[in-house]
Amino acid sequence: MWLDELADDAVDPARKVPLHAQLSAVVRSRITDGSLPAGSMLPTEAELTEKFGISRSVVRQALLALTGEGLVLRGRGRGSVVAPPGEHHRLVQRMSGLSTQLDEVTTEVLSLSPERDALAESTLGVRDVVALHRLRSAAGSPIALIHTWLPSALALSPEELTNASLHSLLRRKHGISIVTGRRQVRAVAASPSQAESLRVAAGSPLLLLEGTSFDAAGLPVEMFRTWHRADRVVFDLDVVKGDTAESSTTTGSPQPHSGTTSNLGVADRARALARDLQALADDLGSHAPVVGPGD
Repeated sequence: MWLDELADDAVDPARKVPLHAQLSAVVRSRITDGSLPAGSMLPTEAELTEKFGISRSVVRQALLALTGEGLVLRGRGRGSVVAPPGEHHRLVQRMSGLSTQLDEVTTEVLSLSPERDALAESTLGVRDVVALHRLRSAAGSPIALIHTWLPSALALSPEELTNASLHSLLRRKHGISIVTGRRQVRAVAASPSQAESLRVAAGSPLLLLEGTSFDAAGLPVEMFRTWHRADRVVFDLDVVKGDTAESSTTTGSPQPHSGTTSNLGVADRARALARDLQALADDLGSHAPVVGPGD
């Protein structure tokens, strides 16, 4: 049994970390690394108490935390078992965001206020920006924390943004369509405040998606950072075969390929257009930045 393989001081009162947090971290690591697959029975409260020399109340607090994270299922008379994975898949190269890609998504506006941020001001090309902080949840569980910077002139309200898509609101209210952008993805550790909002332990792995979005005129509309729970959200990518086609743009806006079809018949024109579109798709697949949702 995996419990027997652990050192007795894996949960140590001498450490500054609370005992329940130490125990939940031990079990969590075994679940996330695959040592405890879905459906695995966890040790009983009595076994955990005896193994680490801690009180049963500490054990219960640790198991409740894991239950709240969706990692463990508990039931009277059946003990604790590892929960099936509750993954949400997100296509990061699509413009649509979590609010349109997932079912049962809710959006809570944590704050919306003016904020001085040199990077956001420089990126958006305006002096007055507002910072929009939101929490996205799926099936009642938080999955993403979003910080977005927007020009103050857009004049959005928390009421409009609650349980709504920012991109849809911009299109409906201001006629602004987000058509392209640059995105970066990196793995980061949850800060204490992020951990509290996302209901994970501080230091837990998060997937950070950050970038800037542009409208049809190539003007920047938003700068954002979104922290996703790595145990709940999976980033999917559609991969296409690249070729030697040269990149013709640095802004993400597609440029037409050269070629004259004015003297061709309708069928020949269609075939030429298909070739141009395929070349452009291959070009974008091998050179263009990932365009993902920031709303």
